[in-house]
Parts: sequence; structure tokens; C-alpha cells
Amino acid sequence: MNTRSISRRGFLKSASLAAAGGLAWPQIFPRSILSGAEGAAPSERISVGWIGTGHRGGAVMGGFLAQKDVKAVAVCDVKTDMREQAQKRISDHHGGAGCAAYNDFRELVARKDIDAVLVSSTDHWHVLHSIAAARAGMDVYMEKPMGLNMAECAALREAMEKNSRVFQFGTQQRSDARFRLACELSRNEKIGKLHTINVWSPGSSAGGSTQPASVPSGLDYDMWLGPAPFKPYTPDRCSNSLWWFISDYALGFIAGWGIHPIDIGVWGADGLFDGPIEVEGKGEFPKQGVCDTALDWRVKLKFASGVKMNFTGSPMPEEWKQRYPGIQSHGTAFEGSDGWVHVNRSVVNSHPESLVQSKIPADGVHLYESTDHVRNFLDCVKSRKPTVCSIEESVRSESLCQISELAIRLERKLTWDPKRERFTGDEEANRRLSRSMRAPWSL
Repeated sequence: MNTRSISRRGFLKSASLAAAGGLAWPQIFPRSILSGAEGAAPSERISVGWIGTGHRGGAVMGGFLAQKDVKAVAVCDVKTDMREQAQKRISDHHGGAGCAAYNDFRELVARKDIDAVLVSSTDHWHVLHSIAAARAGMDVYMEKPMGLNMAECAALREAMEKNSRVFQFGTQQRSDARFRLACELSRNEKIGKLHTINVWSPGSSAGGSTQPASVPSGLDYDMWLGPAPFKPYTPDRCSNSLWWFISDYALGFIAGWGIHPIDIGVWGADGLFDGPIEVEGKGEFPKQGVCDTALDWRVKLKFASGVKMNFTGSPMPEEWKQRYPGIQSHGTAFEGSDGWVHVNRSVVNSHPESLVQSKIPADGVHLYESTDHVRNFLDCVKSRKPTVCSIEESVRSESLCQISELAIRLERKLTWDPKRERFTGDEEANRRLSRSMRAPWSL
């Protein structure tokens, strides 16, 4: 697809400039061009690379490979077996066409023929991988959560904006009609005046051996650690069942799962970030084992608008179990003066029940409509328009997970200034908004 004379990114940039100048691009192509592999014109195909091909990377890969205008050209993973499995999967999908495989992500982002990357590595690598891709001129679909601290989130936002890159966050619930409906009912005050948002997710896990062990063959442990502090390898430290509950590499499910219901809570309420946010809460942490992120939490956030948010890990309050039909281990509920609406990945329901049948008037609040998260990203790569999960909105949602985690660690009320992205009058809390990185890695 890409050539030495003009890359696809260059073509798209030229096209967008021409459109901005009022020029019309003729939609007439020779039949030979329109008969590209898998039914997509070569000039319209998007070359994609993967950084991280494990559990989430493999799952989202299926969504990309299902698109006829995607050409998967490269994968990167520090685990040999994962890397080779992904390489074979892609090569088989493309009928034996070559797919390059790398251990070092810098080799992948150095390529000139990649338009976009899926970043689905471990959480502590998300931001560095995404920034490297953005600086190389690649658009980024990044799996959630965003990073380990707000300094990383701010650096990612700056890189995306400075390099004019399209960004999609892996909060896929925004591409589900159930969640959009619930948020529109709230935003249009079909439940009356919004006063409370309840959000909940599964909690983290404990355990993990602390006994040093030999690094398994096929794992580049030093590259896996990357910016994280060096720790001797222990059994299963790098497995998908363990690492996201170790604070050197993740914040646990308060961010890794919690970002999903939090993001919907943000989407369904207007003006949450117009003023200071008070946050306080308690968390339960493991007392032994290598895992050290919050097993459970109860966080209360109060916004300047007067809206309150209750954010909890499992087990959820008994009152919610009785209140919301079809409740699951995750969900978001908007409570208003005249009723409520509750949504998860299986149901959307309300009180009164008739609310879910309400029609939003033409002049009402209609949220961004996306029916497929990957497709939305790819369409925006072509159009250069913001995705349903733009970088600015994603950072805002992520910030609530971040400040919640800090509040339960410090065990005191904090006041967050969303404009300055700093805590007011608490320097200890502000020092925790960044982390040092192991050399040679840095933002």
C-alpha cells in the first residue's frame, strides 16, 4: 500500500488539507485499483502493527482482522510463544502473506509502512509504547487502562495532540447502544435532575509467590520490566493472571476494570470537570503474596456541580443488588430526582420502566454514535476525525480512577483540580502523580 514517493499517511494528510481548502476529490478509480485483496482498494487499506499480543491483544486482534480494509503487517511481543502465535495467525489470515515479528517495539515503530498500532502490552508500558508510535506518525488504538500515574496520561495526551494522531481508548462500552441509551437518558434529564452516579466493577486478586525463580525460556524479562523497578523474577509474575495486580506494573482493577463503568458515568453526566472534585475512600489490600493492589474499595467523589459518584469494587452494596434488576459484577447507574437508569453489558433498565422507551427529541443531547469500536477507529484514521473515545475525554475518565486509587492509599480526603490536574493543598499527594522510571526509559 505505501510507497517511497508518498505514504498513506501523507496521502491522507494531503487529502484533508485539500478538503479544508474547498477542493473536491473525485471518487473515481480504475477497476484494477478497486480490486484489492479482501475487497478493499489498496489505497484504502490501513497497515496495522501490534505491540503486545497476549490475552487482550489477541482478542482485539480479531476485531481488526475482521475488517476488509486492514492489512496486518507486524507484531511485537517479548514472549516468543505469543509473538510466534500472533505472527502465524496473521499470516494464515492473509493467505500466507508475510507478517514481521519483533521482540523490541522500537523496531516496529521504526517502519515506514505502518499507519496504526494496537497497543495492548502490560499497563506500565502502555504510555511509552503509544508515545513512541505517535512520534513515529502512527495512529494509536490503546487498550485500557491508560497508565500508572497522571504524568504519564498528560504526556500521552501531549504526544497525540502535538503529532496530530488519531487515538482510540479501549473503553469499548461507548460503542454499545445500551450504554449510549443510558447516558442519553441521563443527559436529557429523562430521570429528572441527576444527583448520584453509582459505578462498580470486580475487585483485584491477591496471592502470587514471592520466591525467586528462573526466568522462563522465551521471555525477555528485562524488556518486559522496561521502566518498572527491577525485581527478581518470581513464578507467574509475568502471567496475565497476576501482573495486573502488582503495583509496579498496574493499579489493579480499580483502573483495569473500573475504567469501564467510570467512563460511562462520565459520558452520561455533563460538567463533572468544571470545578474541584473531592475524593475520599477506603480500600482493602493484600497482606501477603506478590500482589499488592486494592482487593476492594469504597470511594466517594463529589463534584462541584453537586453530583456525587459512589465507586466500589466487589462485593457491591446489598442495596444495589436489590435496586437494579439484572445487576452484574460491573455496571453504572444514574440516579435522578424522577427515577434511575442502570446499564451493564447485558441489560439496560430503569425506574419507571417506561423510561428506557423514551425518545430523545431532535434538539436533545445525542451522543457520539459508534456501533463497532475498531471500525470507529479505522474510519477516523481515514477521516482524521476524533474517535468516540478521544484522547481528552479518555484522560478525564482515567483521572477519576487515578485519584480514587491515591485517595484509598493515603486514606484521607483529597481535592482535585481538574484544570491544573493537581491536588489542592496536598504536596504528598501531588508527588504521587508521577513515578521515576528505570533507565534508560523515560517519558
